[in-house]
Amino acid sequence: MSLQVELEQHRNVLIVRLRGELDHHTADIVRFKMEDAILRGRCEHVVLSLKELQFMDSSGLGVILGRYKLVKSRGGKMVVCDAQASVKRLFELSGLFKILSLHESERSALASLEVVS
Repeated sequence: MSLQVELEQHRNVLIVRLRGELDHHTADIVRFKMEDAILRGRCEHVVLSLKELQFMDSSGLGVILGRYKLVKSRGGKMVVCDAQASVKRLFELSGLFKILSLHESERSALASLEVVS
């Protein structure tokens, strides 16, 4: 299976929706697209929507951690929403939920960043 990356800017927030599998084959695509959108856009924060992400490995964790550091260095926040059980478990095991908050929906993630649709 492949990976689809959908990017949407909502005010000062970049919403990143991932569909498919985030692994060592697709990690560079996500890294490039997110970094490009963060650096070129007027994005202060990032919402990472994982509703349709079926699989992720350590390469995916590395991409997310790297983009988190980029957003944080620019004074912003990154939050995660809609993670499926297997992906959520990987976040828990890796300790990423110590630095990223998890929300049930994009709407609640946006609200946590004080941006309401």
